[in-house]
Amino acid sequence: MLCSHYLHHLGSCAKRQTPSAGKRLHAQIIKNGLQRYGPLPNTLIDMYGKCGLLDDAFQVFDEMPQRDYISWASILTAHNHANLSQKTLTIFPKMWKLDRLQPDHFVIASLVKACASLADVRRGKQVHAHFIASQFYDDDVVKSSLVDMYAKCGWPDYGRLVFDSIGLKNPISWTAMISGYARSGRKLEAIELFWVMPQKNLLSWSALISGLVHSGHLIDAFEIFTAMKRDGGDHHVDPFIISSIVGASANMATLELGKQVHCLVIVLGFEDNLFIANALVDMYAKCSDILAAKSIFSSMPHRDVVSWTSIIVGTAQHGQAEDALALYNEMMLTGIKPNQVTFLGLIYACSHVGLVSNGRQLFNSMIEDYGIKPSLQHYTSLLDLLSRSGHLDEAHNLLKTMPYEPDEAAWAALLSACKQHKNSQMGVRVADCLLSVGPKDPSTYILLSNTYAAAAMWESVSRGEKTDADCGA
Repeated sequence: MLCSHYLHHLGSCAKRQTPSAGKRLHAQIIKNGLQRYGPLPNTLIDMYGKCGLLDDAFQVFDEMPQRDYISWASILTAHNHANLSQKTLTIFPKMWKLDRLQPDHFVIASLVKACASLADVRRGKQVHAHFIASQFYDDDVVKSSLVDMYAKCGWPDYGRLVFDSIGLKNPISWTAMISGYARSGRKLEAIELFWVMPQKNLLSWSALISGLVHSGHLIDAFEIFTAMKRDGGDHHVDPFIISSIVGASANMATLELGKQVHCLVIVLGFEDNLFIANALVDMYAKCSDILAAKSIFSSMPHRDVVSWTSIIVGTAQHGQAEDALALYNEMMLTGIKPNQVTFLGLIYACSHVGLVSNGRQLFNSMIEDYGIKPSLQHYTSLLDLLSRSGHLDEAHNLLKTMPYEPDEAAWAALLSACKQHKNSQMGVRVADCLLSVGPKDPSTYILLSNTYAAAAMWESVSRGEKTDADCGA
């Protein structure tokens, strides 16, 4: 009777995610000497996992003298829940070593989910092979997880093979397959499968629309969105779908369409939704209405790093460097940490108005203060800043010492600066390096030819012009 009481209340704690109440129950269980009684240890692992207390879950798991299938499925699920998918795959081999247990269908489903989260198709295929060889080879729940895994890894054809083998397809498997096609850019197959889906729900509409937006099929996304509204009215619309549609408007840079979606946001009462507000700030900035973007940003009751980054990048792209830097200082005062995109926008802003010392400081702060590893784009933006401002030797040294192989855009930016600042000696050296990477842009060959011509290197000019002609320029 007492055990049933604890099981019921632990289940409630897991459902409501109330870890403090769960810990009090655990203390009572220990006090009554029931910590190893029947299903209580597994229920405790499940409760702690769902409440985000992974260390507590693992302690209960570790103290069990003998673990069963439910114990292993619970601890693996807890790691997946905590977004520690790599750890899920790391601890799984101990299942046989410690308890001499082969994975059942629940454990296999947890492993597949971990592979999907990591987009690790190689290990996903290994788990799939083990599943086929196991006694659970026909389990439809695992098959649905495999469809989702292959979809997220960008292997929709493998996903379709599994999907077609499912005896009783549920909405999850349908939605995963539709999403896999849509996100891979195979819109016809995605839309065709969607229309034959027996019972469409909000998740399936959302998966198709967001997948089409992700793969750049923006007009199709709007058409499906319109069909969805015809099919079910406004009650069919959720914030995730709206933010996808706002994102599509931003990528298309169609202000009038974006304004119409904004009106719908107001009608549906979603204007205070953080994801939608962030998408609207980004949309208006990309559609060249920075005042509207600033207005929405100012009216947001809550802001996260995406909110601040969207307005900073938008302001920077409109040439308002001082405003972008002021916004960054405001962001620092709120305690929100910037991310890679924030710094990219800030260095870009500095580049276009020649704020060299600010750009250098931001680049160093990104590394030293926030531990962010600069990408090739960060180096290219800093290079552009130094080049535009005439710091050619420093820019050239940056290209030679950065931990990335300089691409065409990086060499071309420096070469253009050499031409602008009339440094033909360095220009020739840079032109030789640029030519060696095999440029693809015809305008790069024009820049090369002009550089060699200015240095009276006629043989190199003809070489550049010949390659330019071969490129079809």
